Amino acid sequence: MASTNTATTHHSGGVGLPARSPLIGWLAVVSVMLGIFSITTTEILPIGLLTKIGSSFAISDGVAGLMMTMPGILAAVSAPVVTVATAHIDRRLMLCVFMLMLAGANFLAAAAPDYWLVLVSRVIVGVVIGGFWSIGTGVAQRLVPAESVGRATSVIFSAVPLGSVLGVPAGTFIGDLAGWRTTFVVLGALTVGVLVMLFLVMPPLPPDQTTRLGVLRGMCKSVNTRFALLLTFLAVLAHFGTYTYLTPFLEQVTDAGSPLITIFLLVYGAAGIVGNFLGGAVVARYPRAVFGLAAGMIAAVTLLLPVLGHRQIGAVALLIVWGVAYGAVPVSSQTWFAKATPHAPEAASVLFTASFQATISLGALAGGAIVDRTSPSTVMTLGGLVAALMVVAAWAHFAQRLTWPDSA
Repeated sequence: MASTNTATTHHSGGVGLPARSPLIGWLAVVSVMLGIFSITTTEILPIGLLTKIGSSFAISDGVAGLMMTMPGILAAVSAPVVTVATAHIDRRLMLCVFMLMLAGANFLAAAAPDYWLVLVSRVIVGVVIGGFWSIGTGVAQRLVPAESVGRATSVIFSAVPLGSVLGVPAGTFIGDLAGWRTTFVVLGALTVGVLVMLFLVMPPLPPDQTTRLGVLRGMCKSVNTRFALLLTFLAVLAHFGTYTYLTPFLEQVTDAGSPLITIFLLVYGAAGIVGNFLGGAVVARYPRAVFGLAAGMIAAVTLLLPVLGHRQIGAVALLIVWGVAYGAVPVSSQTWFAKATPHAPEAASVLFTASFQATISLGALAGGAIVDRTSPSTVMTLGGLVAALMVVAAWAHFAQRLTWPDSA
């Protein structure tokens, strides 16, 4: 994982804080994981409810896709802005504030009488993503002993595929049974529970590192950071430009109903968990190979879906491969950023979050524009071509024999 290479100077309890029970430290880690789980589920939940929400407000799939676009835009902006602006504020307080905002956003979406209010709630979600991710992904080193930081970081990042394997299918199932608004009510209640847990088990975390905009600008001068930005852009654009519109594809091309789509999303998410841990186990040693292979698998799947996705067995088989591939993408991207800037882990997390979220937004927006003018199959094909470009870019890094600062 990205933070494991640089997080060696802190011990359980944090610098200058009284020693705490290891159990409390791990409960704090779990609370951060649950926070990211709530955020991830909230962010990608519209993928499973896209057509239901669109029908509720009589809007097209492409317009409904703005629910995926808005959080990404705001997260990309808020990641550096919020992190810099709150650099001197206790990180525990900020994590709790972000959970409170997320709960409010979910309840607002559930009660929204008009679609524009749903988009307002998604703006709030974007701010939460940018802030919580930039702070939360780097706190493991302050919660557990140094020898446990790698394992704790893996636990935190397991929330990303868990959001797919549990959050989105469960939310889609609840939406089928009781309506999409009920899904957001349940998610809001879960977020309140996470807020309470954070408040009870998270220790005070006074800032031990200040991230300035000048540091972020300096990072972008590194060729390895520029490659990290390029690879993340292409991989995430290909994935979210297509995956955002997976439900319309399964409905129109595979002819799958809501219960079957829920099962497909569950299978995809389970494969994502496998991909997350497989990628996390080897990406530190083989970052180019893991990132490039993941993009190659996404390219193959999205190019083959219009051909083999007419049959349910073909669609589910490809979704398994897709899940494994994308499960390795976030950890590969963050690891690349961390290896490019080994002495500024929080700044690396900020760039990772900003670039990742901005591209989610752009991918959903581009996919929505294409799907409204063509078809879900065309979206899949174009996404596959973009993923193939990412494979070429990863090969170019290898061909130039570039190395990272910590391995030069």
